[in-house]
Amino acid sequence: MDPIDRIRVYKDSSFAMLLAAQARGWQLFYMEQADLYLQDSRSFASMRPLVVQDQAHDWFQLGAGEEHPLSHLDAVLMRKDPPMDMEYLYTTYLLERAETEGVLVVNRPAALRDCNEKLFTAWFPQCCAPSLVSRDPERLRAFLHRHGDIILKPLDAMGGASIFRVREDDPNTSVILETLTERGQRSTMAQQFIPEISRGDKRILMVDGEPVPWALARIPARGETRGNLAAGGRGEGVELSERDRWICAQTGPQLRERGLMFVGLDVIGDYLTEINVTSPTCIRELDQQYGLDIAGQLMERLEARLQSRQ
Repeated sequence: MDPIDRIRVYKDSSFAMLLAAQARGWQLFYMEQADLYLQDSRSFASMRPLVVQDQAHDWFQLGAGEEHPLSHLDAVLMRKDPPMDMEYLYTTYLLERAETEGVLVVNRPAALRDCNEKLFTAWFPQCCAPSLVSRDPERLRAFLHRHGDIILKPLDAMGGASIFRVREDDPNTSVILETLTERGQRSTMAQQFIPEISRGDKRILMVDGEPVPWALARIPARGETRGNLAAGGRGEGVELSERDRWICAQTGPQLRERGLMFVGLDVIGDYLTEINVTSPTCIRELDQQYGLDIAGQLMERLEARLQSRQ
């Protein structure tokens, strides 16, 4: 995961998972990307025993580092935030070597590589609004002309970073396209603007292909288009609609088949806009509003997977 001393424990989903695993009596070990290494085709790590407490200060204690092959562990949860850069890619290969030795890696390394959080929606066109991925500014401009009001975003960011709403008469269109595509060198996603964003960008959590019955609608701040909490949006719990459940039914079997045990679907209005597979969040907000134990549910599924291998 990312550095544990920098997380905000009241809202961190990785921390919720640590608490749930510890509550089952499981021994925790903590690693960052730099702790992993490959030696003679086997993956190793400097692992530090970890104890966590659900409190605002002094929420963790780390023991001394221990050198072990990753196969020393039963399961590894990969919870490194984007961007999916080359170091992230290399980490998935190291985790995949551990997977060949019987370690359960969640989410599966190959799926983390294959399922870009923006592009993976293309596997479910029946769920999506019109979209385009291109590095050609003129092609993106034609998409804007066709739809009149669109969202433009990079393929590798998170938290609402570098997302633009562009209307056809926007005088900044050229510079936005130049910036996002790096003058035709970087692929960019365009999506038709969905007015229902005013009612929230719903984060639906999927545990082993099954939806949590409530979503967190992230409602944009005044004057904002982005609902992301990191961009100032506020979270409001909502029950899944019939359309939400249909989208979950469309995506769930493939998520499960690919080994994507914990996923966050982003839904605006009737449309799926992103499939978050790296480190989806919102566990703690939904647990607090509805008395849930989403991380505990994930651990139950993880334990069942481990037992089925025995």
